[in-house]
Amino acid sequence: MTRALIVIDVQTDFCPGGALAVQEGDAIVPGINALMTEFPAVILTQDWHPAGHSSFASSHPGASPFDMTEMTYGPQVLWPDHCIQGSLGAQFHPDLTTDRADLVVRKGFDPAIDSYSAFFENDHSTPTGLEGYLRTRGIDDLTMVGLATDFCVNFSAVDAARLGFKVTVRTDLCRGIDLDGSLKAAMEGMAQAGVEIR
Repeated sequence: MTRALIVIDVQTDFCPGGALAVQEGDAIVPGINALMTEFPAVILTQDWHPAGHSSFASSHPGASPFDMTEMTYGPQVLWPDHCIQGSLGAQFHPDLTTDRADLVVRKGFDPAIDSYSAFFENDHSTPTGLEGYLRTRGIDDLTMVGLATDFCVNFSAVDAARLGFKVTVRTDLCRGIDLDGSLKAAMEGMAQAGVEIR
C-alpha cells in the first residue's frame, strides 16, 4: 500500500495576520514538516483565486464576509478576499517545507465556482485531477493535515473516502474556523464517511 501525506492550504492568508486567518493556523507547521519525512509521497494543495472571485463577499454588493448566498451549484459562504493568484497571501507559509512536495494542486481558480476539496470543485463533479494522479502512482492510503478542518480538510477527506481511498485526518495538525457549528458538523460528517480521525 502506497501512502501519501496531503497538506491542505497551509498558506499565509489562512495563518494569523492573513486575510482569512484560522486561529493558530501557523502552529501546525513544525509538526507537518516533521511528518513529511514519514511519507513516500507529499502533496500540497493551494487555494488560488483570481481577483474578484465569485465566492468573495466583495463581489456581491451589500454582502458581508461569512454571509451565505446561493450559487448555481448550491449554498456558498461568502469569504473575505483571500489567496489571490500571485499575492503574498496565496503563498505557502514561509516555514512550510515545500521542497518535499511531489505535486502542488491549485484549486479555486475558476472565477465562477469555489473549490474546497482537493478532488472536486464545489459542484462536486468537476475534478481537480488529483484522483488520477494518485491512482496512476498506486497511492491508496491518504493522511490529511492543514487548514481548515471544517472546510477544505473536511471536503477533501470526505471526497477521498467516497472515491475509495483509505483516509486519516490528523486533527492535531489541523485547525478549524468553526462557523456556526461547522467544526462539529464536519467531524461528524467525516466519521460517517469512514474517515479515521486521530
